[in-house]
Amino acid sequence: MRTRITRLAVVGLVSCLGLVTPQLADAQDTDATTRFVEVAGGYRLVPNITYLRAGGLDLTLDLYQARGGGPTPTLIYIHGGGWTNGSKESSALTFLPYLEMGWSVVNVEYRMADVAHAPAAVEDCRCALRWVYRNAERYNFDVGRIVVTGNSAGGHLSLTTGMLTESAGLDRQCPGDRNRAWSTGTRSMAELKVAAIINWYGITDVVGLMHGPPGSSGNFTEAWLGSRSDREEVARHVSPLTYVRAGLPPVLTIHGDADPIVPYNHAVRLHAALDEAGVPNQLITVPGGGHGGFSTDENIRIYAAIREFLGQH
Repeated sequence: MRTRITRLAVVGLVSCLGLVTPQLADAQDTDATTRFVEVAGGYRLVPNITYLRAGGLDLTLDLYQARGGGPTPTLIYIHGGGWTNGSKESSALTFLPYLEMGWSVVNVEYRMADVAHAPAAVEDCRCALRWVYRNAERYNFDVGRIVVTGNSAGGHLSLTTGMLTESAGLDRQCPGDRNRAWSTGTRSMAELKVAAIINWYGITDVVGLMHGPPGSSGNFTEAWLGSRSDREEVARHVSPLTYVRAGLPPVLTIHGDADPIVPYNHAVRLHAALDEAGVPNQLITVPGGGHGGFSTDENIRIYAAIREFLGQH
C-alpha cells in the first residue's frame, strides 16, 4: 500500500491542534492554510450519512470522498473520549495527513455510555465497516485498502473493528451483509477485512482497566460497562487481546510510555501477543509521552513511520 505524507501536512495538522509554539505557528499559518485549501478542493464532503439505526437513534458518519476516477484507499476514523464523550466533528483535523495523500475518509459517530453501555460502541463501529463494504461501488472505496484508526477509546474501537470475527456475534444488528440490504434476503457470512490498523494509545485489555487503580480510566470504564452483573464477561468480550490470532491485519501502535490514562503496558502486551501469533506489527514508543499531545517532532516521526508501515503492508 504505497502512501505519501508531506511534512507540511503534519505540521499543518499539529499547528491546528495547538501542538506547536505560537511563533512557529505564525510562520507556517499561510503555507498550512494554502495547502489545506488545496487539499479540500480535491474532496466532496457528505455529512451525517445514517449507517445504522439503533436504540431509536440514527447513527451517522461523515464522508470525505476523494474526487477522481478509480477506487481510492479508505480510512475509517473513530474518535476517542473514553466511550463517554467526544464527537466526529471535533476530530476532523486529525486525519488531515490522509486527505493530503488523496484517501477517502469515513469519520464515524457511535453511541456513548450515557446512551448505551458496552458492547454498543463496538457493534456500531463494526456496522460502519459493513457500511463501507456495502457502499464501496457507490463511493469508490477500495475494499482491499481499508485502514481503520483512532485514538484512546477510538484506538480500542479501531482494534476491535479490524480484529473481530463474525462468530463474536457483534455484527448481528448491522443492516444487511457486506453487499446487500436487509430486504434482499440471504446474508453473507464472509469476514469483513481491513488492510491495516493504526492504533493510537488504545485500550487493549478492558478487564485490566476495570480492575486498575482508581482514576479517570477506571471512571470511564465503569461508565461504559455499567452495573450489569456480567460486566467482566462483557469486558473480556470487547477486549482486543481476546481476539489476537494468526492471520490478523498488520497493526501499528503508537503509545507514550508515561501515559496516565491508558497504561503503556496495554501497548506492550498487545505487541507481544501479536508477535507470538505471527501478526505483522510495530510498536512506536513516545519516550515520556502522555495520553496524546505529542510534540511536533514526535508527530512528524510518527507519521513518517505510518507512511513506511503502510508502504510495507
